[in-house]
Amino acid sequence: MTLTLNLSPELERDLLREANRHGVSLEVLALQLLTDSISLKQKQTEAVNLLQSWIDDEDDEEQQETGKYLLRVLDEDRLSDRKLFPPELKGISW
Repeated sequence: MTLTLNLSPELERDLLREANRHGVSLEVLALQLLTDSISLKQKQTEAVNLLQSWIDDEDDEEQQETGKYLLRVLDEDRLSDRKLFPPELKGISW
């Protein structure tokens, strides 16, 4: 498919500069930018759908277990002995 775009002089200048910086043609850079943009949008949609499926999941017990596990792992995987989620601050700061 051939696509013709009318670019502003500023955008054309910026795209040419980027293409030269990467050592590719303007067409190759434009195609890569379009591909990356569509791929990113698809990945974002997949992530949102996954998060929504977790929200919609009605297994409260599993969610609570997963939450406790996540808090424990985050506290254990630190260079400092200071906990990110101290039990005495539950409901206050987290």
